[in-house]
Amino acid sequence: MAVVALAGGLGAPGVTTTAMALLMAWPLAPGQRVILAECDPDGGAVLPGALQGTVSNTYGLRNLALAGRQGQLADAFWRQLVDVTDEASRDRLVLPGVYDPAHTSSLGPVWEQLATLFAGIEQHQHDVLVDLGRRGAFGPSSVLAQRADAVLMVARNTLRGLQSAQVRLGALREQLGGATEVGLILVEAGPFGRDEVQRNLSTEVVAVLPWQPEQAAVLSDGAAQPRRFESGELMRAARTATTRIRQMVATRRSRLGHPGMPGGREVSNAR
Repeated sequence: MAVVALAGGLGAPGVTTTAMALLMAWPLAPGQRVILAECDPDGGAVLPGALQGTVSNTYGLRNLALAGRQGQLADAFWRQLVDVTDEASRDRLVLPGVYDPAHTSSLGPVWEQLATLFAGIEQHQHDVLVDLGRRGAFGPSSVLAQRADAVLMVARNTLRGLQSAQVRLGALREQLGGATEVGLILVEAGPFGRDEVQRNLSTEVVAVLPWQPEQAAVLSDGAAQPRRFESGELMRAARTATTRIRQMVATRRSRLGHPGMPGGREVSNAR
């Protein structure tokens, strides 16, 4: 199974919206699940956004602080997950982030424990997407990036967005030391093309997501789904992205001698 961290730069590049798109598009075989863990030190956005406050903010990351100090995080973690599927199938789950950034200071010991939990979660047939927001790939929570199979920087393909991404990518490479795959997900809101970005930032553009504010609002703010949302351009691009991300993870694990592909299947056969 895969652990994939998503991070951003300055402004609002759309990290959480991208993470939600990947969560909903992630291919799952019977018995498998995917979790989106909101680990943004600046606070979570899914509960008041995509879920529109329909779930109590008593769930989530902040409840793991006490459990972590008591050595019970592994058990408490599963009770904090929220099902985001209409069918209540519990195969696409969210660990809501803190709703008040002030709570982040109590999570110091939690980050390492979460990183360990995520690294061993494949025994439960789960993949994990980790939303690190703008700051989470650095500082106390950076262990989540360091222990991931891949770290993907989300950036708009504008001059401002790419300049910010360039600085963050340089810092990430220095921090990770080549042990983790690093790539870019571009949100196509500017004039710079995929090839140009790859050449100038010396980083693979793993996926390009279209600038589709109406479709993105479904994922970011719980807006009513426009017609043919699931077959629309944004979700099609997200499904394509999951294929390439899983290939990245498979390549890394093969290089490190990890047995098998993510999910125990050849990526090309994923549905």
